[in-house]
Amino acid sequence: MRVHIKRVPDGKITLQETSKIAIITINRPAARNALTANMWGELARLGRLAGQSSKAKVILLRGTPGQFTAGADIKEFCEMSIEEAEHAFQQMEEAIRVFENVPMPVVAVVDGPAMGAGFILSLACDMRVGTANARMGIPVGKLGITIGPSFLQRIIRLIGPSRATELIYTGKVIEAQEALRIGLLNQLLPSEDLDKAALSQAGTIMEQSGAVLRAVKKAAQLSQWKQEGPWSFVDPVDFPEGCLAFAEKRKPRFST
Repeated sequence: MRVHIKRVPDGKITLQETSKIAIITINRPAARNALTANMWGELARLGRLAGQSSKAKVILLRGTPGQFTAGADIKEFCEMSIEEAEHAFQQMEEAIRVFENVPMPVVAVVDGPAMGAGFILSLACDMRVGTANARMGIPVGKLGITIGPSFLQRIIRLIGPSRATELIYTGKVIEAQEALRIGLLNQLLPSEDLDKAALSQAGTIMEQSGAVLRAVKKAAQLSQWKQEGPWSFVDPVDFPEGCLAFAEKRKPRFST
């Protein structure tokens, strides 16, 4: 079953190198920086490109002012078959892992919502700095998205299994101060001068030994869990109903 919703145009993702800092910006503010399938692919490509840079010692990953990213574009997602949705999730996972696997530290700049796969993208970064506008969560329960072990383990790694499962069971959205308190954010920065503050934070990291930064990143990579066997990211019954409810702006009527 498909829900037919008119597709919206892709946004764009840019890569800029400033001194020893690579800045990747998600730019689709009209859709809360939601990422289409094409944009996930571009995000992965630019992440790898930044990771191969001979200049950059730090990567800043950010959205446009007031947004990080709402994650996957649900309107596009709900046009997909189950098989296409599974493939789209694999594509998201590949893009997210790029930022875990690059050799240098990655800092997510969370100004506004970081939701769904966008939330997990921020957790794949080595640090997260945010503003008072930051809101974080993964409210997938109303969409029949079963996520996967990799998504859950990234949350558990930061806030523990009890808080992680509560976050998903309830669809709770965490505000900036609580995100800082429980360890989802490392630091809160002033939103009125966010670019300068984020660059200053990156500059502090950049002053450290490059060998140390690479070694710590490699050690973090080696500590990553390994997924056992295949996993379905969406439920074949609940996902179509969740998408239909999303399109019709109503509560989903799940069979189980």
